Amino acid sequence: MGTAGAAGTERERANVTAADPPAPPADLIDSTAAGPAAMRGGFLRIASFAGSLIIGLASAPLLVRHLGEIEFGRYSTALAVIAIVAGLTEGGVTTVALRELSVTKEPAEARRLMSDLLGLRIVLSTAGLAVAVAFTAVAGYGQTLTLGVLLAGVGMILAATQGLLAVVLQSRLRFGWAALIELARGIVGIGLIVVLVLAGQGTIEFLAVAIPVGALALALTVPLVRGQTSLRPAFAPRRWLALLREVLVIALAVAVYALYFRVTLLVTSLVSTADETGYFAISFRLMEALIGIPILLIGAAFPIISRSARDDRERFEYATRRIYELSLFLGGLMALGLLLSAPFAIEVLVGTSDHPSVEVLQIQSVALVAGFVVAATSFPLLGMRRHRELLVANSVALLLAAVLALALAPSLGAVGAAIAAVTADFVLAGTTTAMLLRRGGPPLPLSAVPVTLAAALCGYGAAWLVGIHPVVDAVVGCIVFLAVLVLLRRFPPELRELLTSRRTAR
Repeated sequence: MGTAGAAGTERERANVTAADPPAPPADLIDSTAAGPAAMRGGFLRIASFAGSLIIGLASAPLLVRHLGEIEFGRYSTALAVIAIVAGLTEGGVTTVALRELSVTKEPAEARRLMSDLLGLRIVLSTAGLAVAVAFTAVAGYGQTLTLGVLLAGVGMILAATQGLLAVVLQSRLRFGWAALIELARGIVGIGLIVVLVLAGQGTIEFLAVAIPVGALALALTVPLVRGQTSLRPAFAPRRWLALLREVLVIALAVAVYALYFRVTLLVTSLVSTADETGYFAISFRLMEALIGIPILLIGAAFPIISRSARDDRERFEYATRRIYELSLFLGGLMALGLLLSAPFAIEVLVGTSDHPSVEVLQIQSVALVAGFVVAATSFPLLGMRRHRELLVANSVALLLAAVLALALAPSLGAVGAAIAAVTADFVLAGTTTAMLLRRGGPPLPLSAVPVTLAAALCGYGAAWLVGIHPVVDAVVGCIVFLAVLVLLRRFPPELRELLTSRRTAR
């Protein structure tokens, strides 16, 4: 009888369970799967970026050799002007959109926000393009470069619109599609550059490549977000004013950072020779590409940081500490690899490893550590809405970079510009770290700093002893770097978990 009763009870439970509606899926950002998803997404975006970079190695030497050092310096200067304008007019729009979409759960509110941001984005970018064209004309860059800035600026507007729409994918941790679009954009851009080189085209045509590349990325993004957000820009100045009052400080911080990163190249172009500007431009272009890696990797976790900063303090502190340590180790590893492989990288670009840009790139390589630290501290500050702290830190770095470039570039040329840039980078990293510690952030694992330094020194020493080829030396140095982390029991558990999960999946 007891057995029959138990069986009946089990049948009743089964019936109740079958009758219950399935539980709604939990928000991925709030789940325990969010962290691994963000890390996979970050590395997926980096893999996409690396794929474009590797393919670009085939076109970059063609471009440098085709244009020549002086004309390549003019080309890089025009791109720097557009990048500065893009940063100045970005107004924190993309960052605010990602943060607010990550914490907003009402679809109607999210759609209205995106509609307002799209309209604001288009107006700001168009106004910035007009200023950029006027600046190049007044500064005496010449008619050719002014027209090139105009064409590149049109591509900037398309790219800015696509980047804002792609935030919808990132806020839902859908990094796969975002990575594929970035890869497609890179492949098409590089392919067009190769075609133009073979066709013997000049600087204007290369700057115009941004237009078809931006249009392609936008065309690929729209179908993915249609139905999930508004695609119609709203031109509502009153709502814009309310929005701008909320994000004004972050807008200034983002604008100052965009200017700070490129001010050294602009100052060098004004106070140094065309040859020295060209040397620095070659190194700068490589650094400009690589410095985006920490933003891609750590930015993937920004939705989690934003949500936890508002709802779960313990989770926020844990995530911030882990991101900071991981950033130090990855920054040290990348800096070591670039330092050792710099002669090969420059040889690929210009055809010889005995080139002044080698020393410039080796100096700038250590700035990758600072770049990772800046990203690891800036995103938590943004999540905590500590916008003024970011503005202060970026302003100090901008002022220092400009002053040092003015002081060093006239006499030391490209080397002086590199020293100025690296010094400002580390000051910015130290300032954002101090701001995070003082303004309510969690205690940071600062012990990772000497560990990173020790691993880098051991790796450099091992590579120096090998001394076969820059690429071999870089591989040996990086392996020793990771081995030191393992011996000191500081190998990041996140990377171990990621590698383990991939082996299990296979």
